[in-house]
Amino acid sequence: MVARLKKLYADKIKPELKKQYGYKNDLAIPKLDKIVVNMGCGENASDSKKIQGAVADMTAITGQKPLVTHARKAIAAFKLREGIPIGCKVTLRGERMYEFLDRLITIAMPRIRDFRGISEKSFDGNGNYSFGIKEQIIFPEINFDKVDMIRGMDIIICTTAKTDDEAKSLLKGFSLPFRIR
Repeated sequence: MVARLKKLYADKIKPELKKQYGYKNDLAIPKLDKIVVNMGCGENASDSKKIQGAVADMTAITGQKPLVTHARKAIAAFKLREGIPIGCKVTLRGERMYEFLDRLITIAMPRIRDFRGISEKSFDGNGNYSFGIKEQIIFPEINFDKVDMIRGMDIIICTTAKTDDEAKSLLKGFSLPFRIR
């Protein structure tokens, strides 16, 4: 079974982008490359149960086992020692990437309190878009009663677009809810 957004991209978004930007080659048309989801544990990183909770939440949300990230160097002001776990991250590609994006747009984002859309200014200049979510409990996979702590996460959507304008058109095609000015 093909993911709904992957089919939408092939049937509707790809021809629109080709017409809008006048691409001669189908391989030059921008597409989603990967989605990276990063969850930091902050000051509770010294407790291994907090890391395990973050790993369990991330696994439930993305459907893929995350990589635990460790501190590269010691920073006394943050009470960090070299090598202690500080968070986890997942890189999604292919079917899982489209399924995650679909759940994020259609189910999770409408559940955010006082949601008015995401900023259009978070592009990096190379066609990639990043934004943050304050609570992991907006995802339906998370059981609210078993949450030990509210954690935020960063979501980076990497595209093959060369410019921010092309990437924005691609993401608007997937109906990512940008803030209306």
